Amino acid sequence: MAHPVPSAPKRTPLTASVGRRVPRRPGQPGTPGESAQGSLPTVEEISAGGLVVRRFGGRLEVAIIARYNRGGRLEWCLPKGHPEGVESHGEAAIREVEEETGIAGDILASLGSIDYWFTVSSHRVHKTVHHYLLQATGGELTTENDPDHEAVDVAWVGLDVLNAKLSFPNERRIVDLARDVLPDYEDRFQDLSDSER
Repeated sequence: MAHPVPSAPKRTPLTASVGRRVPRRPGQPGTPGESAQGSLPTVEEISAGGLVVRRFGGRLEVAIIARYNRGGRLEWCLPKGHPEGVESHGEAAIREVEEETGIAGDILASLGSIDYWFTVSSHRVHKTVHHYLLQATGGELTTENDPDHEAVDVAWVGLDVLNAKLSFPNERRIVDLARDVLPDYEDRFQDLSDSER
């Protein structure tokens, strides 16, 4: 394969509501470097999520989740999930972050999108994830509200050490983008007391 494919966080099986089959013309390869013969059908998949941030003890912290990948390895990642119904990407990000971390948030800025490819048994998936910077507005860390029960752990991690904790390079690049725009929102983050932690 011409382009390396990062492993994706464990997701529930694709349905018509989450992905759509992309028709191909005869002889058209599905991804760069893929031959036309023996290629798998391609499904487009969209997710949204991002960094929900709070200030505590004078430093910024981000709520992240842990999931087991298809190989059974624990991976720390940013919360994200599929839009439901007519949700916008921003609305889906707010809902998914709260479901997977227990933390409610308001969007401060868009951080852009990442996309990658992975293969499941019957098809290839081209996934695009839209990321947002969110200000934490309330809630408590929990994975109990995750309807898919994919998140097995959740933690506040200091922004200064977040890249060392995240499993995926593309998410570390999103964190770097967040660091670039965070100074524009510094006054939005109030330091929380011990009782609010």
